[in-house]
Amino acid sequence: MIEVDYTIMCKSDVALEVSLEALLSNEKVAKAIKAEFAKGVRNLALKSRGDATILLQTDKVVHTFRVSKNDFADLLELAEEDARKHKRFKKECEGVMLVDIRTIDESKEAS
Repeated sequence: MIEVDYTIMCKSDVALEVSLEALLSNEKVAKAIKAEFAKGVRNLALKSRGDATILLQTDKVVHTFRVSKNDFADLLELAEEDARKHKRFKKECEGVMLVDIRTIDESKEAS
């Protein structure tokens, strides 16, 4: 058996990468950080070490289903069928994205 994890894809999904340097150079962000962590202190500069990246993504629910190993070639279609069967598609959400695929040894699971 294969265990498949998938998420529902929507048109309003967000997936952005922002460098820490760009974030700290934003005046509103810098002001908020200074006010929160250094209240009343003057002449502060915000700097970053390295090139860290912050990911801004839509939080997704991961759904799981099981199929036979023989159905490996049809996993995407089967994930879409599972989503339709469980009425997971909402307005402006019409696709699925496979997140993880694992093989399951049923003989170990039964014991």
